[in-house]
Amino acid sequence: MEIIIRKYAVYLFFLFYGGASFAQKNEVKPSSAQVDWAEAEIGAMFHFDVVNYVPDYNWREWGSHPPASIFNPSKLDTDQWIRAAKAAGAKYAVLVAKHGSGFSLWPTKAHDYNISNSPWKNGKGDLVLDFINSCKKYGLKPGIYASASANGYLHVDNPGKVQEGSPITQAEYNKVVETQLTELWTNYGKLFEIWFDGGVLPVNEGGPNLAPLLKKLQPDAVVFQGPNDANNLIRWIGNEEGRAPYPNWSRSDFTTSATGTIVIDGLSGSPNGKIWCPGEADFPLRTGWQGGWFWKESGQNILTLDQLVSSYYTSVGRNANMLLGIVVDTSGLVPQEDFQRLEEFGHALEKISSNPVKSQENHVGNSVTLDLKQPKGINQVIIQENIRNGEKIRKYKVEAWIGNKWVEVCSGESIGNKRIQKFDDINTSKVRLTIVDSEGVAEIKSFAIFKV
Repeated sequence: MEIIIRKYAVYLFFLFYGGASFAQKNEVKPSSAQVDWAEAEIGAMFHFDVVNYVPDYNWREWGSHPPASIFNPSKLDTDQWIRAAKAAGAKYAVLVAKHGSGFSLWPTKAHDYNISNSPWKNGKGDLVLDFINSCKKYGLKPGIYASASANGYLHVDNPGKVQEGSPITQAEYNKVVETQLTELWTNYGKLFEIWFDGGVLPVNEGGPNLAPLLKKLQPDAVVFQGPNDANNLIRWIGNEEGRAPYPNWSRSDFTTSATGTIVIDGLSGSPNGKIWCPGEADFPLRTGWQGGWFWKESGQNILTLDQLVSSYYTSVGRNANMLLGIVVDTSGLVPQEDFQRLEEFGHALEKISSNPVKSQENHVGNSVTLDLKQPKGINQVIIQENIRNGEKIRKYKVEAWIGNKWVEVCSGESIGNKRIQKFDDINTSKVRLTIVDSEGVAEIKSFAIFKV
């Protein structure tokens, strides 16, 4: 999870993207897979690797990788992982099946550095299969992260280039990538999301040709930083803090550029963007060592409940999905203190988004008024647009009837799948949402007011 990797991938996406349909601006709509993904809103990501057992291991020190025999969790239980994710309100879960080390959590035929050469289950285990089965058991949609851009075992560094002294050639590494992804995309059923942290080296720069493979084997999966001509693309929001920019549009264009080492402009997307490519806000539950993505016994802190709730408002509440990183300790379990915080967060979400004071669903038109009949206290609105027909709303305002007149309490630009706004406590008998500017008639999926 390195920021420089992400920036390079965003650069590649906007520089080389060639698969978009250049529709008129009002015709840009999500695929059904992108709609399902947006409506899921919250996902979990699990990191578990040899670095958990050898904390000083650096995969960029070629040839220093610990042996596969170091990987031997004594209590591994993927059911417990998924229960932790579900407790936090997650609707999908992504397993990091291979990170930068190259160690693979399934018995891949591509190389020996994998779980079959570990003592766990006497080399007969398949952690990816266990994970998928646990997702099915608890009703979460499964996803897989498998980095094509880095492999310490094979001396490969971002963005998927074989380094001098590697035991294999670039062509041989491309074959490794294709073999591993074919295994992951074929042997474990339909995937909800596929993650390429750091993107993929373009074919014209010597990289593997993955787009046809992806379209053939997993055509309905949403794809984070995958091949630039893949289906159902989603984008990074620019940080690992659960904080999407605002406004945050689901549509994007081609204006973003970077050298790979500087802050990128344009991560907010564009209301008139040429493609549908919504943002995903990934961040870890912990901070400290390894960015908080991998477990370590000391040197890390768990986010407070207030921090988690704040990130929910700045991710889901700003039209981005929230992908929360959950650690697994060396025994193979989510630590109890992490599990407890996830449960607390799930309970907090119920208070934030359940039991509205009043709501109206499926309204076509530029104004919605909620009549409460008598004054009630409110301090939050949740607005949703019908994104199946695109992103039409450009500006809006919310007013409350106070002192026998309409008083503006909040306003904004992008809505997309969900916009959540808080404001000071007020008492009012009527609340009105007005679409100030839109491309065509607004389609409001839901307008709800709350006291939280």
